[in-house]
Amino acid sequence: MISAPTTPARPAQGVDPQALLAIRDLELRARMIVEGLWSGLHRSPFTGFSVEFTEYRQYSSGDDLRYLDWRVLARTDLEYIKKFEDETNLRCQLLVDISRSMQFGSLGYTKADYARTLAATFSYFLLQQRDMVGLALFDDGVKDFMPARWRQGHLRRLLGALERTSDGRETNFGRSLEQAAQLWRKRSLVLVLSDFLAPVAEWETQLGRLVAAGHDVRAIQVLDPAEQTLHFGKTGEWEDLENGHRLYIDPDQARSRYVERFSAHQTAVRAVFEHLGVSYQVAPTHQPFDFVLLTLLRAQPRRGASSRQRRNVR
Repeated sequence: MISAPTTPARPAQGVDPQALLAIRDLELRARMIVEGLWSGLHRSPFTGFSVEFTEYRQYSSGDDLRYLDWRVLARTDLEYIKKFEDETNLRCQLLVDISRSMQFGSLGYTKADYARTLAATFSYFLLQQRDMVGLALFDDGVKDFMPARWRQGHLRRLLGALERTSDGRETNFGRSLEQAAQLWRKRSLVLVLSDFLAPVAEWETQLGRLVAAGHDVRAIQVLDPAEQTLHFGKTGEWEDLENGHRLYIDPDQARSRYVERFSAHQTAVRAVFEHLGVSYQVAPTHQPFDFVLLTLLRAQPRRGASSRQRRNVR
């Protein structure tokens, strides 16, 4: 007997994504989500992101040791802190997966729909603050690249690129990251939206190079709840969305082995992000968008890659 699909528990906070995704206008969707965020968010949640400093001052107890000038300390035995000049604009680069695997969905909408809405919402949020936002879509390589800008009409162009339908191709995540690194020369907040289902060995080195270039890299792994448990579908012929291969599968019989392999993949993904110091969160597609974005905004920049790791990925 085929077991009935289990309904995943929905977080208590926020609007059901299914209701929001029923709205066809992507800009209206993004505006509704942003307006629904908790009040009191600081204008710039990405503290310490500035790259230029203007002067030094003596170290005082309680100062952030990340900004202690160790070279001055080594030469003079004096402890000085670099005082950073506040930047009026954050530069953010969005890298959004549009490969075939993102076309999967068991809730009436796809992972691609969910990821595009997240990207649109974050773009809307930052551009309202006059921060700069860029976009690159990818499957087997980078597509529809748009440089980071803040100016009249830029949001419309970003949303236009996100709204364009695409069947996508098979993922080449490593190549896409390598191309993105060539496009993004200035230090930026890089937000990667993907299901990260490609084998870790195919993209770990390229992601490390992006981190080593000085970017604050953050990752949101968009997954359909059915992918996490295999509680869906009937016995029959199933098709791999990436390569088109077909296989006869009984979900009940395959579930135990599938969950074991999926768990091993997730462990490997988390280990890479932890090793490289990349802020990471899983976003199941039934999770309210405002919950995902609040978690992202509250995450502090991570300084995980040591100088030794940076040398190794060059």
